[in-house]
Amino acid sequence: MPDVRTASPASHVRPPVAAWVEAPVQYLADLSIKPVTYNPPPGTGLARREGNYRDFVVKIHDARPFAHELSLDRQAFVLVKHETAVRDFLDEDEVRTRYHAEVEALIKRETGASKVVVFDHTVRTADRALERGLRTPVRSVHNDYTEKSGPQRVRDLLPADEAEARLNKRFAEYNVWRNIDHAPIEMSPLGFVDSESIAPRDLAICDLVYVDRTGEIYQGVYNADHRWHYFPAMTRDEAILIKCYDSLKDGRARFSLHSAFDDPTSPANARPRQSIEARAFAFFD
Repeated sequence: MPDVRTASPASHVRPPVAAWVEAPVQYLADLSIKPVTYNPPPGTGLARREGNYRDFVVKIHDARPFAHELSLDRQAFVLVKHETAVRDFLDEDEVRTRYHAEVEALIKRETGASKVVVFDHTVRTADRALERGLRTPVRSVHNDYTEKSGPQRVRDLLPADEAEARLNKRFAEYNVWRNIDHAPIEMSPLGFVDSESIAPRDLAICDLVYVDRTGEIYQGVYNADHRWHYFPAMTRDEAILIKCYDSLKDGRARFSLHSAFDDPTSPANARPRQSIEARAFAFFD
């Protein structure tokens, strides 16, 4: 069972009473069926999932009024201002050269890591994703890495000697998520569970099956105590850092849960969401 920080009544962020929306999010209702997700190559079809998933209506609080109180080591997500020089996020070469360097600098700045390795990114759109070879927003409560898959991904990415040396010290995996449209997000924003409200039993191992490999993620099991937040109308010069794995077991947040959702305040003719998430490991001396 994963080691997560337990809720602390004295320290958790207390959202304003009225600044929230109600929306359904998809959780595992229980573990009667082992969760497995089968991912086809990008642009060839939708993922196929096994598991007892159900929609649960939750209150999702606007976190903008208290964004300065959030912490990667408590809530496991933060909002930051982050200008980008990228002109076209659909240009793979520009993203890998220019944007990956921007993400590396951002994570070093926000975490104090001595080394950051940006190893992956995914562009998502709610508009004709399959025919454009892109992925759709993920509509299940999940976390990208598990107790097992975090260290394994380090071993996949680094030379063997360096990987083992890095694994003997603290390391963490962060996702950097942003809107890539020039207009604010109106459709399918990303919601986050405050990590201090996550219990170990809420994280269920899910096999992630690709054509060439099988990985692991956590799927969220429903817990009425989860505290949900989001940042409405995100702009292109903002970014969210999400901590998906931390090797340090000292009481800080180690995992998170997040999901796209339908904001009931979105306009009827909402612009389709376009976003990018970059994934990186941060290593600490």
